Amino acid sequence: QVLLVESGGGLVQAGGSLRLSCAASVRTLSRYAMGWFRQAPGKERESVAAINWNGGSTYYVDSVKGRFTVSRDNGKNTVHLQMNSLKPEDTAVYYCASDRRPPPAELGSSSTIATTYDYWGQGTQVTVSS
Repeated sequence: QVLLVESGGGLVQAGGSLRLSCAASVRTLSRYAMGWFRQAPGKERESVAAINWNGGSTYYVDSVKGRFTVSRDNGKNTVHLQMNSLKPEDTAVYYCASDRRPPPAELGSSSTIATTYDYWGQGTQVTVSS
């Protein structure tokens, strides 16, 4: 059983920063593409960012481009999401997820789709106050 655990969420004022981390047990993340999603109350889960197996390719939803940075440390089996210039509309529960496609997986159009991912963390709350 693969376990993904997110950390780093919290309450921050608009304009502030947070760094989310996702650590994995059992599955070696280094060969899998990874994604970050978020879900705000009353809204559907949204793809935020994705990173391929070696960090050489990344994707961001337009609303976070230039503010968020996804990275990975395969030696530590972790993935990070650095969030700067946070806005109240970034408030959501953030999830990391592991791509189900056989490694080494590159990013593609399916990288923004939740069903592409087979293992999910429990989520971490990010709240941005105005």
